Amino acid sequence: MTNITAAEVNKLRQITGAGIMDCKQALIESGGDSEKAIEYLRKKGQKVATKRADRSANEGIVLAKVNEGKEFGAMIMLNCETDFVGKTQEFIDAAKSILDLAVSEKPADLEALNTLKLGNITVADKVMEMTGKTGEKIGLNNYETIQAPIVFAYNHHGNRLSSMAGFNTKNAADIDNVGRDVVMQIAAMNPIAIDRGDVSKEVVDKEIEIGKDIAIQEGKPEELAEKIARGKLEKFFKENTLLNQEFIKDSGITVKEYIVRSGKDLKVTAMKRLMLGT
Repeated sequence: MTNITAAEVNKLRQITGAGIMDCKQALIESGGDSEKAIEYLRKKGQKVATKRADRSANEGIVLAKVNEGKEFGAMIMLNCETDFVGKTQEFIDAAKSILDLAVSEKPADLEALNTLKLGNITVADKVMEMTGKTGEKIGLNNYETIQAPIVFAYNHHGNRLSSMAGFNTKNAADIDNVGRDVVMQIAAMNPIAIDRGDVSKEVVDKEIEIGKDIAIQEGKPEELAEKIARGKLEKFFKENTLLNQEFIKDSGITVKEYIVRSGKDLKVTAMKRLMLGT
């Protein structure tokens, strides 16, 4: 049996953050080889993740960031089981490092992000390693991007909600303030689409059907139900599409009316929003 010293255990613990007994066992199983011991702990983490696959992981952190040129933005959601783990500095730092990597490398999707190297290991292995350290189910469950002439990001206090928006030009008047206000609008009001034409036919048909059913249940003549439902659909568009919502800083105008003040051709080309628990 390999003789494992307390110094070796402590060194591995400093590297991995795993518990003392876990580190000691990893070194024993690995014959004192620290690299093999780290791999052993990662594999242990994978077993923990499998064991906890049915557990709910709705806590964690949501973060968004744009690159230096402001033409690319990325947003991630890193989940865990408890708020306690989600608020640890190590968890927050890990999320920030993954986001920084995403902004730098611009992977096409979540699968591509998971294969990128974060130091000497992949993002997927890093997440698995965190599972082994915390004993909780950890998951990088969302990754969103926007590429546009100019992109803005907003992180709400507490890092449970983030939003992004892309615009068709960076040359509009006061674009920085407009961009900041729009991403805050998206975070606060949760629009489902940028404009009414962007709402899927499936959603429109469903809203009309619901409106007709409600009208009929209220005793309205069936021949008027369609008209009433169309009226309700207009209200739905005003409440749920970004450009038609009341602007949160001035309820007397819509978001579209606010945006065109900076330039009649200024347009929102994309938007994203992530929130823990949804």
